[in-house]
Amino acid sequence: MHKAKFHRALVAALLTSATLVAGLPQQASATTLMDLLRGGPAAQKRQAPPQEVIPPQQLADPEPLPKVSAPKYYTYKAEAQRPIVIKAPETPIPVFGTDHDIAQAQLAMSQVKVSATPDVAQAVETYYNNKGALIWTTDAGPTDKAKQAIDALAAADTVGLEPADYAVKAPEGLDGLSADARRVELMKFELALSAKLLTYVQDTTRGRIDPNKLSGYHDFKRKAVNLTPVLDMVRTSPDVAAYLRGRDPNNAQFAALKAELQKLLNEDKQEQQQPVRIAPKTLVKPGDTSAELPNIIAGVKAYGSDALKTEHALTLTNYTGSQDYTPELVALVEGYQKERGLKADGVVGNATIRTMVGHSNAEKIEKLVVAMEQMRWLPADLGPRYVFINQPAFEAYYINDHQQQLAMKVVVGSPQHQTFFFQNMIQTVEFNPYWGVPRSIIVNEFMPKLRQDPSYLDRLGYEVSYKGRKVSSSQLDWNSNPDVDVRQPPSSDNALGDLKILFPNAHAIYMHDTPAKSFFKRDMRALSHGCVRLAEPRVMAAAVMGTTVDDINQQIASGQNRAVQVPQKFPVYVAYFTAWPDKDGVVRYYDDVYGRDEATRKAFVTTSEARAAQS
Repeated sequence: MHKAKFHRALVAALLTSATLVAGLPQQASATTLMDLLRGGPAAQKRQAPPQEVIPPQQLADPEPLPKVSAPKYYTYKAEAQRPIVIKAPETPIPVFGTDHDIAQAQLAMSQVKVSATPDVAQAVETYYNNKGALIWTTDAGPTDKAKQAIDALAAADTVGLEPADYAVKAPEGLDGLSADARRVELMKFELALSAKLLTYVQDTTRGRIDPNKLSGYHDFKRKAVNLTPVLDMVRTSPDVAAYLRGRDPNNAQFAALKAELQKLLNEDKQEQQQPVRIAPKTLVKPGDTSAELPNIIAGVKAYGSDALKTEHALTLTNYTGSQDYTPELVALVEGYQKERGLKADGVVGNATIRTMVGHSNAEKIEKLVVAMEQMRWLPADLGPRYVFINQPAFEAYYINDHQQQLAMKVVVGSPQHQTFFFQNMIQTVEFNPYWGVPRSIIVNEFMPKLRQDPSYLDRLGYEVSYKGRKVSSSQLDWNSNPDVDVRQPPSSDNALGDLKILFPNAHAIYMHDTPAKSFFKRDMRALSHGCVRLAEPRVMAAAVMGTTVDDINQQIASGQNRAVQVPQKFPVYVAYFTAWPDKDGVVRYYDDVYGRDEATRKAFVTTSEARAAQS
């Protein structure tokens, strides 16, 4: 009995000791559970050989390594629709006059079934339940205005929309119906056309789909569209088609996309430009001889700008199909590469070839349709001054007084760490910045190293804070996944370089310098953890601060960590367009590096199917 009590007491003591040890910081000199079992550190030195010491990290199973997950792409769900409810008129119905006609129309409308999204249904109900006059029908049938509206909606493809989404079939066989049945058919047409026209108006303003339902990488406050006055405006408009055409976003970029789409839609198949063919894996360097050179020059002729072809007119005129890659042809190709945002080295490889053969007319049309949809997510007027970052182009542009004043290469997030698609306001430039390491990098990348080497961050010069107090990384038990803040002090090796340009947002994305300058020599620059690295950060900082590069250099030379407010806040668009006009209005096409165009096209299909099911 005494022995059993003794064993129970020993076990309890051991468990208490183990608990105490688990709560201690894991340092090289920490007392281990085996130390306690052997009577303490001194007893352990006397009684146990060194090889029997059990490292602290082996005493208990560490918490499994966590992961900070990236946002997801969703299965798109179209907006639900509901029936439009028109109230039956109060009885008795007047025998003569306008009130009689309106009451008869309301009675017929109350008997038909037409569905629409809630906003559209509400606007239709508000108009007709408040005795709104008929717009599209008379007792004789559909009006000329109805035919104008149907024709205008059928041309929705010219502005990147789907005509089937707004199609309304005019009633047929009315002459064989009774007066009441005839009126019901006409009122069903009246409501349906009003609902489709309002859907079109809403779509032209904010887009067919809700971008936030595409993925966690899209972040937009969806536009509110006031549909209430639209039917009254259409009723009094002498030209419905002109009214609908006036709904397009009012900016030069949308106009350029629309013109390009119209050109491609109008091209007859026989008249379409013959595609350029260049053999896969072709690589031509200055001085080489290649059978593919005539095809490469054909690609420059097909896709180079008029300005480029004018500048090198003599070279192009004298070229007779030679396979020798001469200095004159190298200069031509370098000019082409430069205007396409590629490394202008004259070496013709995959990136250069892709700009010549990568996109058929059908592919271009798909890209244009997606781009026009995305334009509707942004303000109709981007403003006179803004920064526009186009991720698939790997470029950033500074626009002032509606004119592009800067264009530079950028590095954006890798496919595993995608840069978000959103807009915000530039507010601050921070010189000699600290880099606050994102939690995702701490957990996903630093933690595995720290479990092997707790001094990892100390050796690299990072500052670690735990519960508001600075500590050495070697002091912490990384097996317990401590919630810490980590930052890198200003230095020549700092991940943010000499400055960062801030537009505070929920995604911790900003523009910044980088010590990894070699990345800008690559054609495919989706390489970062999500932030936007600038090839010429000091030039961009001078632009947003409204000052000179010399002034920016002086701020950096001080060595002080200092945040300076920009004189005036203005927009930044962190955007994603695989079709986008350059400063001359020429639409350029880019690869869909994140697969977002495909997600958008699938959402188009889902939306159209939902609308067709309710028609």
